[in-house]
Amino acid sequence: MTTYVIEADGGSRGNPGPAGYGAVVKDASDGQVLAEAAEAIGVTTNNVAEYRGLIAGLRATLDLAGEGAQVAVRMDSKLVIEQMAGRWKIKNEGLRPLAAEAGSLVRRLRVTEWTWIPRERNKHADRLANEAMDAAAQGLTWTAGGSSRETAASALPEGPGGGAAAGGSARPEESSRGAAGVSALPEGRVRGAAVATGRAAPSVPRQTDLLDAGELSAPTASVATAQQTAQRTGERTGTGWAPPTRVATSLLLLRHGETELSVQRRFSGLGDAELTANGLAQASAAAGRLAREPYRLDVIVTSPLTRARQTAAEVAQQTGLDVEVCDDLREADFGAWEGHTFTEVQRRWPGELAAWLSDPAVAPPGGESFADASRRVQAAREHLIERYEGRTVLAVSHVTPIKLLLQDALTAPLQALYRMHLDLACLSLIEYYADGPAVVKTFNDTAHLR
Repeated sequence: MTTYVIEADGGSRGNPGPAGYGAVVKDASDGQVLAEAAEAIGVTTNNVAEYRGLIAGLRATLDLAGEGAQVAVRMDSKLVIEQMAGRWKIKNEGLRPLAAEAGSLVRRLRVTEWTWIPRERNKHADRLANEAMDAAAQGLTWTAGGSSRETAASALPEGPGGGAAAGGSARPEESSRGAAGVSALPEGRVRGAAVATGRAAPSVPRQTDLLDAGELSAPTASVATAQQTAQRTGERTGTGWAPPTRVATSLLLLRHGETELSVQRRFSGLGDAELTANGLAQASAAAGRLAREPYRLDVIVTSPLTRARQTAAEVAQQTGLDVEVCDDLREADFGAWEGHTFTEVQRRWPGELAAWLSDPAVAPPGGESFADASRRVQAAREHLIERYEGRTVLAVSHVTPIKLLLQDALTAPLQALYRMHLDLACLSLIEYYADGPAVVKTFNDTAHLR
């Protein structure tokens, strides 16, 4: 019979970026909270932080109940759960020492289950991780009882994670006890910890872990990492960036699959073409990729046009998420050119085509200019970032809206649209930070189609 339940979590604000973990041990019979642990662990990735959370939970259980205690482990990291259960191989060399450390602790307990749970059911551990990161951002260390203390991190030498040792030692063997803040709670009482400011910390969903799996061509240093480095070295870059206050809002951009018009290379705007059999296969391949680690989609939004909705439906089927329709993500209106090839347009409207190719403010006859399309697409972007702040959003759309979002993120002129190419069913990624900057992490990725 299971006696204890461990719920653990970890997150990184930048991935890699400032990171922390949280873990809670509960009585399996009534859900009473028996112990909590949390720590900011410097600059690292989501997966490392998640493993550190697991290790902290296992250590807290051993401290509380001793060897041989029966415990169920529940996390919203499918990667950690499946790897510790032995169902998935550990391909990332950097995670193997952490898995080995967790395994040595597991052998001292009786683990009755390894269970993945939805993020909504792991709020307690998630909150603790965010409290630890929030405290570290203010030069404080998370401690039991809802208080924090000032840390001498700024006077310490650089830690192995790339930053000053925030929250005590950054050595793995000390990460889950002592300075990390492990709290055994009085019997019969459940305590909710508070951040150093005295306000309850929001539970911010972590961003998709895109670096550990190596599937997306993301840079190894994110905006948050650059900020952490500048803070540590005292370097002033003149960018005006403030310290990161939360995780990024990740916007994954998926172009729809193939249609008959795309095969024939015809202008395809508001005409409601359907996917071909090959287009459906492309959509299914993209969905299969997005349904696996390291992707953790929170929301799917789509253009109202059929080819995009069919593509989004494939992802929804494989992820179990609902689909929201966003009208402003529709393709540009090509007016009289709809359904024509480029050659046909060049022969019938040579002057209009030349003007359209040279000026984003010029519209096709009876259609929509790129400048006009940009205004509605950027309105959609602002809506999504505000509504789903800190989450991972998949937007299924078309060539023009996706190019416009990328152009805006790069602060490039609208003429940059003429210098981009996007393949069918390709993925791009933009991350938006609360303090202003946007970062394009990948562009026109079609690895799932190979």
